[in-house]
Amino acid sequence: VQLVESGGAMVQPGGSLRLSCAASGFTFSHYVMRWVRQAPGKGPEWVSSIDGGGGFTNYADSVKGRFTVSRDNAKNTLYLQMNSLKLEDTARYYCATSDFAGQGTQVTVSL
Repeated sequence: VQLVESGGAMVQPGGSLRLSCAASGFTFSHYVMRWVRQAPGKGPEWVSSIDGGGGFTNYADSVKGRFTVSRDNAKNTLYLQMNSLKLEDTARYYCATSDFAGQGTQVTVSL
């Protein structure tokens, strides 16, 4: 199993980013996928989930209305569109199944 996140960057408040997660080594479309983030000095925080078919999504209250999770099963890729970014969104973002997680990609929101 391999999960490789990309797309993290430094951005100003109010900006947007799109994270990607390339998956391999398992049948991607069969799995619920999650985005989880961890800010410096804090524990992991679940951000969003999407079912295998992409028809059902869930979001943490802290990102609801600003973030959108999606997936392209033909490309074995998970996405997280992040809009209206806030300082408190600064964290390392990981894509994960119930058993595995990638190395993460850093998102920094700064003035």
